[in-house]
Amino acid sequence: MIACHLTTVHAYNDGRIFNKECRTLSKKGYQVHLIAPNAPDKVENGIYVHGISRSSNRIKRMLITTYKVYKKAKEINADIYHFHDPELIFAGLMLKSAGKKVVYDVHEDVPRQILSKYWIPRNLRKIVSKFVELIENFCSKKFDGIIAATPYIARRFEKMDVLTETINNYPLLHELWTEADHCPEKEQAVIYVGGITSQRGLFQMIEAIELTKYKLYLGGNFAVEKERNIAMTMSGWKKTIELGFINRDEMKEYIAKSSAGLVLFHPEPNHIHAQPNKLFEYMSAGLPVIASNFPLWKEIVEGNQCGICVDPLNVDEIRQSIDWIMDHPGEALEMGKNGRKAIEEKYNWENESKKLIEFYQKL
Repeated sequence: MIACHLTTVHAYNDGRIFNKECRTLSKKGYQVHLIAPNAPDKVENGIYVHGISRSSNRIKRMLITTYKVYKKAKEINADIYHFHDPELIFAGLMLKSAGKKVVYDVHEDVPRQILSKYWIPRNLRKIVSKFVELIENFCSKKFDGIIAATPYIARRFEKMDVLTETINNYPLLHELWTEADHCPEKEQAVIYVGGITSQRGLFQMIEAIELTKYKLYLGGNFAVEKERNIAMTMSGWKKTIELGFINRDEMKEYIAKSSAGLVLFHPEPNHIHAQPNKLFEYMSAGLPVIASNFPLWKEIVEGNQCGICVDPLNVDEIRQSIDWIMDHPGEALEMGKNGRKAIEEKYNWENESKKLIEFYQKL
């Protein structure tokens, strides 16, 4: 059975697409192809990777790159096509019309995400959001299955009488885990790793760290250069170590020597019901977390006693939680152990991978 995964947005070695889904299918005996932008043409871990050139212009990417991916997908002549970006919906419809099985992997609640897109004029966001939701709902009924990255996303598609499965983007059990006898001594530092934007708490993190005796590791790329320029003028920037983009091994190293992980997303519509990877990755590494006090996140963090939830817009609350972690190393260690235990018991890819195989077998 040949399975072909398609993306125009993600890197070919994306954690969810390549390291989890594609490798899971390959180990199960599927011949797996992956078409991704600017990827090397090679076979890696048994997966056939096909690169497509991508324009940096958003409109050209949505039109030209999408068509290139579709053309390459047709050449592969797979049995199942599994696409990961909403801009590939129409390519999915064309593959479906050619008699193929087609799966839409919904990573984000796209209509709600649009409400926070800085590059869409604010007065148009609701209109664009509604239009995109109508298209997504209508087209999704034509596909053979929907894979949703969170239960919240899945509930929307379950109403459409289409095969739907929640496959959470939980971490691999051993990827970020460092055994106690190899773990470096903790530094007086907290860490954030991921896409860096004001909506993900950039300015609040820098303001809070300025009020403490500690430092902030900031790993990832800035989505908006203007926000980086503003951040560099803030007093807390002198206590901020900008790491830039870091690979998985570097991420593991910095998380291991940090005292807490920050996930302080603002209460935007697409954040409140999200399950950010970094929350579970910190837990996987045995790191206590300081997270936004959304009901779902409180259920995960406080329910597993693995961190502290705060108002992400309240700099003093963030500062107090950082101070508390540093002042109570014993309790912080227990929080980290509790988070790791929760990963081992519930929130791991090894469990989710079984659901992916069962889903493919249903197809």
